Amino acid sequence: MAAADSNIAAAAKPAFRLTPHADGKCRCPWCGTDPLYMAYHDTEWGVPERDSRALFEKLVLDGFQAGLAWITILRKRDNFRAAFDGFDPETIARYGPEKQAALMMDAGIVRNRAKIEGAVLSARAYLDLRDKGVSFADLMWDAVDGEVQVNRPRGPGDVPAQTPASVALSKRLKAAGFKFCGPTIVYAAMQACGLVNDHFVDCHCLGALTEV
Repeated sequence: MAAADSNIAAAAKPAFRLTPHADGKCRCPWCGTDPLYMAYHDTEWGVPERDSRALFEKLVLDGFQAGLAWITILRKRDNFRAAFDGFDPETIARYGPEKQAALMMDAGIVRNRAKIEGAVLSARAYLDLRDKGVSFADLMWDAVDGEVQVNRPRGPGDVPAQTPASVALSKRLKAAGFKFCGPTIVYAAMQACGLVNDHFVDCHCLGALTEV
């Protein structure tokens, strides 16, 4: 196809538009119509989080999500919080073989030995950073120079699976001893915790999160 024809075809392609939900609000398409997912989208996803423990929890849960849908983890999140002592790094760092074996028997969470062991190692890395005077929140937010990156995607194709910032942050986390923190997992955590705002331009949450 000639370049001119390609430009015409691109111009003729209809723009992506979100379909309003029953309440009249447009939402990012990934949350569908599941009430739990919609509530998570509206009240948590993309809201800037600067608490180190909360950021640690999200990174660990995104690690458990690997290979699964986030809604699976979301439905089990309360169980995870109970099983992992509120995601307190000091407590998790002390988990020995007996506790890890008990977690492998807990049907309320994702029973994956490597991910459970990874959570323990990540908790120890978290404490090691703290002992060196580095807060986990500062390490995470340094990836975006401390400021929310607002991207305003217009369609699914505008949202990447990873970015140079998530690649760089992934490298820092791995070097510090964290596990299950590849660039894609890290970018999911960055989106969820509001380091980047990837709500679609037509999503009702975008304006609410970018109002000054």
